Amino acid sequence: MVPEALKKRWFPLKTLFGFLGPGFLITLGFIDPGNWATNIEGGSRFGYQLLWVVTLGTLMLILIQHMAAKVGIATGKSLAVNIRDYFPAPVSAFLGITVVFACVATDVAELVGGGIGFSLLLGIPLWAGALLTVILEVFLVVSQRYHRIESTIMGFLGIIALCYLVELLIVKPDWAAAATALFVPKLGRESIYFAMAILGAVVMPHNIYLHSNVIHSRKWGITEEEKMALLRYEKTDTLFAMLLGWVVNASMIIVVAAVFFQNHIQVDSIEQASATLKPLAGPLAGLLFAVALVFSGVGSSMTSSMAEANIITGFLGKPEDPRTLLYRASVFLTAIPSFLVILLSHDIYHILILSQVVLSIQLPFTLLPLLVLCRDGKVMGRFRSGNSEFIIASIIAAIVTLLNIYLLYTTITGGN
Repeated sequence: MVPEALKKRWFPLKTLFGFLGPGFLITLGFIDPGNWATNIEGGSRFGYQLLWVVTLGTLMLILIQHMAAKVGIATGKSLAVNIRDYFPAPVSAFLGITVVFACVATDVAELVGGGIGFSLLLGIPLWAGALLTVILEVFLVVSQRYHRIESTIMGFLGIIALCYLVELLIVKPDWAAAATALFVPKLGRESIYFAMAILGAVVMPHNIYLHSNVIHSRKWGITEEEKMALLRYEKTDTLFAMLLGWVVNASMIIVVAAVFFQNHIQVDSIEQASATLKPLAGPLAGLLFAVALVFSGVGSSMTSSMAEANIITGFLGKPEDPRTLLYRASVFLTAIPSFLVILLSHDIYHILILSQVVLSIQLPFTLLPLLVLCRDGKVMGRFRSGNSEFIIASIIAAIVTLLNIYLLYTTITGGN
């Protein structure tokens, strides 16, 4: 029997607010410094032209993240554990290794962003700022309970959104051009690399894994009937959170296009963007830029660390428990090679761009097993994807794969 409260079409707002949170944690994960690099260079090179990629990526993300969360709700296990349980061992190992590489690429972006932000605010070297980001991320993840982490992340997200909304008021963009570019696709050989990087920065593989895990922080009931009745809360959480991410990501490109592209300035580093922004848009815009970057770097590094720990423990068949030694070690395990990349690299900015392309290339290897699991009635029960959901998700996977093939082709041929 389904409780009467669960049969009601609408639940009280207090109940709704109790389910909001996991989606917003995922949102901060894709408003990370990698986005800053891709959005800054894409906006300064092509103006508002690539805004449609953010819109496309967000629409894709809403469905994909809903499916990831649904896997967690239906099975009571994360995507990593489900892949380990239902796929052949060699396939599971391959998928696990590729997503760990994607996590390393993600960590590069998060640590660089936090390092640059602290460098701009405190005047310290980038490597020192990156180290400070690592220390803060490990402390915040290991020393706090999940709901405190969630509240911290949502606070970070609010600060970043506020900073960019104020910057929009300062720079006064061409709203008509921006509105058109948000929904009218335009793509060429010169912009494909940056379009792929923006897509990889929005639809991030590790966030798909993370959502299937953190969704367990809510009580979804025991029976399938109870879970199905409460599923609308997950949909609301995912929709609102992803739309907020769309607003912030689009705002980044709009600000850059209005300040740099309109003044014919091509930006090739985040530091240059900050330095150039001040004389063109005022010192307040420069300060907001640095503040938002710090919160973006620290916050997204927290979510990536949680994802890495869940992925490593899940694929190894170990408890996804923050109190275990393996989980805590995994929180900063992939930060080591990422930190070494930062220390040894002489072109940090383009390493950031490349890291987002790595995410985009790995993405099909996350989407395909997600599709297979969601379509399997033995795994999902009543939560099995219907024809419409499966077809749309398959189209998304096909689009991502084709774009990756086009990216590799243009890279190999040098755009000729």
